[in-house]
Amino acid sequence: MVSIINSTMDQSKSVYDIIMETKMPHTTAYRKIKWLVEQDLLVVDRICISDEGKKYSLFHSVFRTIVVKYENIKIIIEAEQNIDPVNRLTERFFSL
Repeated sequence: MVSIINSTMDQSKSVYDIIMETKMPHTTAYRKIKWLVEQDLLVVDRICISDEGKKYSLFHSVFRTIVVKYENIKIIIEAEQNIDPVNRLTERFFSL
């Protein structure tokens, strides 16, 4: 899942592009991407239509960095949002 988030951090990518970059099996990639979208760690940036008329989604990571620290009995999580996808989605929503 970390490799998927790393792959989609800088630019939106299709599932096919993610599979080719991470060299992950198709079923594993689809399952993990679905889980990451359900957990709001990935967002669908765009939905495109190919020349053949097939529809596919481009995914983008919501976070730029995630740091997890464990101190004594505390777990501290620090995350920096990947502003681009969040702003784009907000702008699209309010432009409707």
